[in-house]
Amino acid sequence: MTDAVFIHDGDSGPKFDLEERTARFGEAVLGFAQGLPQNPITGPLISQLVRSGTSVGANYCEADDAVSKKEFKHKIGTCKKEARETKYWLRMVAKADVNSAEGARVLWQEAKELHLIFANLPQVSMKVVTNIWSLVLSHSFVIRASSFVIYCPPCL
Repeated sequence: MTDAVFIHDGDSGPKFDLEERTARFGEAVLGFAQGLPQNPITGPLISQLVRSGTSVGANYCEADDAVSKKEFKHKIGTCKKEARETKYWLRMVAKADVNSAEGARVLWQEAKELHLIFANLPQVSMKVVTNIWSLVLSHSFVIRASSFVIYCPPCL
């Protein structure tokens, strides 16, 4: 799942579109869940996994439309929690169905990366500039909330 969504824009370096990335993650969770065997143990786990895995992107979209700094931080915090919860359910599914362990491991890694991204977003400094939030992270990362595209320096 680590084929992150890259958008190249010449001089500014690669951009990582988190809205697309979280949508693809949700789709991957759905595909993974559809391939799991249904039984009394895996059924509830699959349900929880689908809820948390698809909720990451849904809450990210809501954060993108936030009307205040407080609402933005709250929704990003929810994205972080849902990504962490998805890691948990993937672990439980891998234990309940050992044949799914490798697929769960790949999704778990992406959930971990998303969790780390969302854990850092609320800690950045924020300014409102003509209805667009400008966020500046260390190492020259810049995020614009209107589309939440992350710009990264070429050194990464």
